[in-house]
Amino acid sequence: MTPQQLRSLFIQHFQQQPTSMIRSPGRVNIIGEHTDYNEGFVLPMALTCATWLAIYPRDDRRIVMRSDNVHENIVLDLQDLQRPQQNVQWQDYVAGVAHMLQEAQGHALKGLDAVVIGDVPMGAGLSSSASFELAVAKALSEVNQLNWDPTQMALLCQKAENHWVGVNCGIMDQLICAAAVQGHACMIDCRDLSVTPVPLPEHTTIVIMDTMTRRGLVDSAYNERRNQCEQVAKQLGVKFLRDVDLETLCQHQASLDPLAYRRAHHVVSENARVLEAVAAMRANDAITLGHLMVDSHHSMNQDFEITNDQLNIMVNIALSTPGCFGARMTGGGFGGCAVALVADDQVVAFIDGVAQQYEQQAQLKPAIYISKPMSGCSVV
Repeated sequence: MTPQQLRSLFIQHFQQQPTSMIRSPGRVNIIGEHTDYNEGFVLPMALTCATWLAIYPRDDRRIVMRSDNVHENIVLDLQDLQRPQQNVQWQDYVAGVAHMLQEAQGHALKGLDAVVIGDVPMGAGLSSSASFELAVAKALSEVNQLNWDPTQMALLCQKAENHWVGVNCGIMDQLICAAAVQGHACMIDCRDLSVTPVPLPEHTTIVIMDTMTRRGLVDSAYNERRNQCEQVAKQLGVKFLRDVDLETLCQHQASLDPLAYRRAHHVVSENARVLEAVAAMRANDAITLGHLMVDSHHSMNQDFEITNDQLNIMVNIALSTPGCFGARMTGGGFGGCAVALVADDQVVAFIDGVAQQYEQQAQLKPAIYISKPMSGCSVV
């Protein structure tokens, strides 16, 4: 998608020029899975794929939006936004962000005309929902001339997803979509919400491998894992597993249910891996970063139990393909994508080899992407 193509789409639907165009990226998490809602550390980066919005302010309080992905039009009344009861639709994300933004501002907002189109794969663990939420928040901020604070807008969009859509997600997805730094991954401390840019090792590329298996986050598995983590933290006398180290956790192993211990072991060890990964990246050490990614995948498979057969097949194929330093599943789990760190000069052969082997072994045709680290949500 280019700004010119987006402008043409808007003119086609609304017969006038848009006043602003917005790009909000997807994200891939390099390491640090299911640590964000435990107030831990994560290491995502923003992607080339993105949600695009072209907008024009309205004088009334309606949002009129056309999705060129699903070829649907919606009209929302900002005075009468309805929380979804079941079967969440794409317009519910728009309504949720608008509701939370109005609530935060303490006054009514003007509406807008908009065309939305995006190439962030749905349900792949690349934060299509957070990308869309931030785009909507940016659009409403533009037409209402609101101050844009990336951290506060990320929190607002997280609140919309938690309390309107019903997914009990952490802050990582929204914050990296809002505050990513061009050319860098970002370590996010999910306690103080600080964002620290970290460069990828030289001569490496992030490759994202979509298994083409899907799981919606609005089901029990994600929220179940979060509840399990909260229960273990309570048993250990802390508010969040961020405050537990591996030595302390091992000391309490006998008093914990074996399943609860494994869940906690993943989170506590994953937090440590993120910090080690940041140190490796700063030292330009692709080999160590790759080993940490592999350890992370094993932890998610064995302790947190959020991989599936196709994710395990994809990671094993990647690790056996020349040029790969490390690979792991990424995202909420149970389907979606894996991520690999690959030597620049072997990326093309790596992609061809992985695609061929995965199709043979999984009987599915994967989608494989490469991406440079991009900046966060902005007007273009």
